[in-house]
Amino acid sequence: MTYPFGAVVGMDDMRLALLLNAVSPAIGGVLVRGEKGTAKSTTVRALAAVLPPVAVVPGCRFACDPAAPDPACPDGPHEPAAPAQTRPARLVELPVGASEDRVVGSLDLERALTEGVKAFEPGLLAAAHRGVLYVDEVNLLHDHLVDLLLDAAALGTAYVEREGVSVRHAARFLLVGTMNPEEGELRPQLLDRFGLTVEVAAPRDPAVRAEVVRRRFAYDADPAGFGAAWAPEEAVLAARIADARARLPHVVLSDDALRQVTAVCAAFDVDGLRADLVTARTAIAHAAWCGREEVTEDDVRVAARLALPHRRRRNPFDAPGLDDDTLDRALEDSRPDDDPEDPPEGPDGGPGDGGAPPPDDGPAGDETRSRDLDGDSAPKPPRSRDLDEGDGEGGAAPARERAAVAPSDPFRTRRLEVPGTGTGVAGRRSKARSDRGRVVGSVRPSGPVTRLHLVDTVLAAAPHQVSRGRRGPGLRIAREDLRQATLEGREGNLVLFVVDASGSMGSRARMGAVKGAVLSLLLDAYQRRDKVGLVTFRGGDAELALPPTWSVEAAAARLRELPTGGRTPLAAGLARAAEVLRVERVRDPQRRPLLVVVTDGRATGARGSDALGAAHTAARRLADAGTAAVVVDCESGPVRLGLAGVLGTHLGAHTLRLEELAADALAATVRSVRGAAA
Repeated sequence: MTYPFGAVVGMDDMRLALLLNAVSPAIGGVLVRGEKGTAKSTTVRALAAVLPPVAVVPGCRFACDPAAPDPACPDGPHEPAAPAQTRPARLVELPVGASEDRVVGSLDLERALTEGVKAFEPGLLAAAHRGVLYVDEVNLLHDHLVDLLLDAAALGTAYVEREGVSVRHAARFLLVGTMNPEEGELRPQLLDRFGLTVEVAAPRDPAVRAEVVRRRFAYDADPAGFGAAWAPEEAVLAARIADARARLPHVVLSDDALRQVTAVCAAFDVDGLRADLVTARTAIAHAAWCGREEVTEDDVRVAARLALPHRRRRNPFDAPGLDDDTLDRALEDSRPDDDPEDPPEGPDGGPGDGGAPPPDDGPAGDETRSRDLDGDSAPKPPRSRDLDEGDGEGGAAPARERAAVAPSDPFRTRRLEVPGTGTGVAGRRSKARSDRGRVVGSVRPSGPVTRLHLVDTVLAAAPHQVSRGRRGPGLRIAREDLRQATLEGREGNLVLFVVDASGSMGSRARMGAVKGAVLSLLLDAYQRRDKVGLVTFRGGDAELALPPTWSVEAAAARLRELPTGGRTPLAAGLARAAEVLRVERVRDPQRRPLLVVVTDGRATGARGSDALGAAHTAARRLADAGTAAVVVDCESGPVRLGLAGVLGTHLGAHTLRLEELAADALAATVRSVRGAAA
């Protein structure tokens, strides 16, 4: 017995987005973002119970509609007048660790090649046809699987192709994904493919929270009785969805309403035209849901709040959100002019109220509004007075702290890789054996063949044709001839940043450039689906500012707030990094680490200590453990000591100067080398 949809307290935006997609699946699904414990999964699982039942062809594994069966159904063809069987709409859950064959279905390649039989085993997309496909923690799903889901949701068709053998079937479903942003974001390209997105958070009102607990206790004590009490409301919701679906084809989107849709999308500077299409479809669905046959301004407003927050232009580490003031102005400016006459003049001969300048473009003033999620990428103001301080050499002066320095603008960095070929999870950084990529060879299969290497299979079978009695044209293939293709792709890595925040890093401008470089590397890690961690060292010790996580946004926030000043305990920073990597090797042994040390190479400590020697010893320990590393040299000025390069030698690391980190700097270096060679 699932928790009733109508019994969910609050979550108005989430419930509305789900219902609008139930009315019009062409909207493209819903992405629900929110902290843990906010009833995301409970609400999605409750949706299937209020969806109207579906009529299917008996025995069809692909849920064909008897009134309009799919002519290409693998279980068909079905007779047009076939008897119908009614069943509830399904909710199919896709696990994070699902394989591609489990999602789209699989072909039995052995039977196809040896017996000539096209045997197809349906996947989760076929099971979800005409129902709901739910992906919990969608941000942790492999990118290529998310691509498959979104393509199928957009096309309404799933394709399975293996070595020239292909099968297609209808796959129209309501796609719902939930995620916790603290565990990492979806790539912007994938985020845009979801039709609607909503942010959910636990209510702060004690009375509302008490009602949530009260209802949950009642459900846990007697699920059947609780469901029966809410059954009338569930029936009303189901009837309203069916009524809205019937009304949907008759809803009119007038030119004025369409102008408002496009004006709002332009006002938020969204990329492409998908936002306009989704907003228009959502506005039509909302009008049908409200019982109207023409789209109104209120429908456009609701649609924009659901369809645009994740599509507006923003920095990658900003939270998606929508500014209500900008939305109001865009709608007001796009209203049809009912009075063609000039506006009345004010007392000073200028325009009256109608000619008043629009309000500022800044964020809304009401900080408690849940919809005002427009992230401000500007740095936070200093938390303490900016003090000049030295490095505290020899302990002569106490370490003094500079306020947080704003990072410079991020840039596109060159790709830093872990040497060798790994076997980690799919990503975009280092070379790896994976299930996606280019074919680099073949092996004898130890189980079922999932990716056939056709050429090697034919070459293995060719010498045995005479002994197998094959005299004429054609080829006889046996099980022992089959070869599984091996692919080489890219993997995601653990990128652990070790950042020098001591006084030796010099001026605020220089520290701003260092933070900008690390922010750029974080952006690169975000795009390459890496796990990241942040160790900083300053004063008397090193600190694990951010344990390894998929939330690159959290690392960026820690970096912006990072104060500077004090001594340079480089050895402590490297020792803390070694401990973090040791723990991570136990937790996630297949994810290879990449250590990025951002420093000028200086090291200071107590009077009489060999701080630099201790740092070099710690570096050699990391090198002996096989840790791949890169040193980013932050030293500046006309006279350079080259200490970062010496540290890189002890680490067995490649050393880059700060200005060489940008991708265009690498291209310029390559061009200059080629020119010299010519």
